[in-house]
Amino acid sequence: MEQVSQAPGSTPAPRRRRSVRVLGATLLTGLLLGGAVPYVTGTGDTYLSYLVLDERTDAQGAEHAGDQARAVGGKVVQDYPQIGAVLAYAGPRFAEKLRGRPGIAAVGATRTVPVPSPPRPLAGAAFDTGTGTAAARPGALPLGDAERTAARGTAGTGGGAGAAVETVEGADDSTATVPDPGEQSDWNLAMIGALDRPAGRGAALLRPPVADRAGPTSADRAGALPTAQQLSKVTVAVLDSGVDDTHPDLRAAVDPAASASCADGRPDSRSGAWRPDDAINESGHGTHVAGIVGAARDGHGVTGVAPGVRIAAVRLLGPLGQYYTENIVCGMLWAADHGARAINDSYFADPWKYNCPEDADQAALAAAVGRAVAYAQRKGAVVVASAGNDGQDLNAGRTDQRSPNDRTTGPPDDRQLGTECIRLPGELPGVVTVTAVDRNGLPAGYSNYGRGKVSIAAPGGDPDGGTQGAIVSDWPGGRYAALAGTSMSAAHVTGAVAVVAAQHPDWSPDRIAAALALAADQGCTTTLPLGCQDRDFYGAGLLTLPTG
Repeated sequence: MEQVSQAPGSTPAPRRRRSVRVLGATLLTGLLLGGAVPYVTGTGDTYLSYLVLDERTDAQGAEHAGDQARAVGGKVVQDYPQIGAVLAYAGPRFAEKLRGRPGIAAVGATRTVPVPSPPRPLAGAAFDTGTGTAAARPGALPLGDAERTAARGTAGTGGGAGAAVETVEGADDSTATVPDPGEQSDWNLAMIGALDRPAGRGAALLRPPVADRAGPTSADRAGALPTAQQLSKVTVAVLDSGVDDTHPDLRAAVDPAASASCADGRPDSRSGAWRPDDAINESGHGTHVAGIVGAARDGHGVTGVAPGVRIAAVRLLGPLGQYYTENIVCGMLWAADHGARAINDSYFADPWKYNCPEDADQAALAAAVGRAVAYAQRKGAVVVASAGNDGQDLNAGRTDQRSPNDRTTGPPDDRQLGTECIRLPGELPGVVTVTAVDRNGLPAGYSNYGRGKVSIAAPGGDPDGGTQGAIVSDWPGGRYAALAGTSMSAAHVTGAVAVVAAQHPDWSPDRIAAALALAADQGCTTTLPLGCQDRDFYGAGLLTLPTG
């Protein structure tokens, strides 16, 4: 998750942060008893998961890739006919046997630690939306952000300073929840022009009140922005750890017909499959993100950027605490086939924080997610991603001391990377990649940046700022939490995409992104006293909701 920390509060609740796990008999038995692992007892062999990409990017390509995978002993568990690929499980030499076969474009292991068997059969694992398969339809031819920086907090008063951020690899930590904010912890909405009043409880408002500004009035705001009824015609997808659709702020927003789990790379649309799994750390992250996007405006809790929007909740977080590439591909395709106009991606792909083209496995993973993102864009979705919380210049060489992050023993690799190594999906073509600012509109120290690598800046909050400096949003069980990170900033942009799509249903993804960029550039002068001086960080500028 692209989440840095939480503000202090009263009630501890689990938050996702993977601990170092041992995939032996003890772990497997314990998780099976909890119903969390979709694997069955194997034959004594071990398996890795692989994405196999055909040279053809259509259903025939997927069929050929599957045939070739089976020919060398692979067990195909999911077809991706939209992009000419399949997910297969096999032994460690599978890719070596398959690469170079006629028609095969790429093969990549999606994990580094084997499992005892392929996942158990799943009834109805398909991309059928009720109008035929995606391949058959015309035009048919992926922690916060799983940012793996966890923060451990200490309790305090709602308005006090938050706990210092402690970045720890593999810690068991919790998120402190906060009292119902009553739609008053909203400096972030005021910053982007989504309110017609100053932010609550004495929070500073950078932009002048709406009535003092020239031009059209703002949000609730005399019809300048779309109504809840207009927004209800727009679907946005939250690809994350799952969304609690029983939360009062979200129960009317989440669309069960467009929601699913892709937690093992297969679409599972059974009722409630999209909800977070409490057995997995940081499972509340997706609910927090969804609240920023579209929580109802009802006088309680929080309000989203686009209250009234329909949310397709797509759970990616798998039972072993990973956002594997097949989960992303599955989620991206599902969202695209269910009409999402925006797809929020507040995570990075496991197990490699950055995927490098010189590594055959990582190159295949980047190609697979790239195909899924391009498919979603062709289907009309703006793909939004968090920039990441490492405070790194994405245009410079960097060190990766976290990957592979699904290892069970030993230290991570100490990788010295060049700019050719990319985060998925944030550095793929056409993705709107979002940096984070604090409540003063200044760059957040944790946020990645880089001219040409990031698109726009949005409120992400201060991990040390308490509930008045972080982003307060929904948390599973009808609760609320204050978090900070580029996960939160990406969610604001996703909500803004919904606003523009409601105003202009016929606009293409490129045109929507261009409108946001233009408004963000104007926001640099209307919102920030000194403007957006560092375009390496702000990109087009500071997110501001267009009003027409």
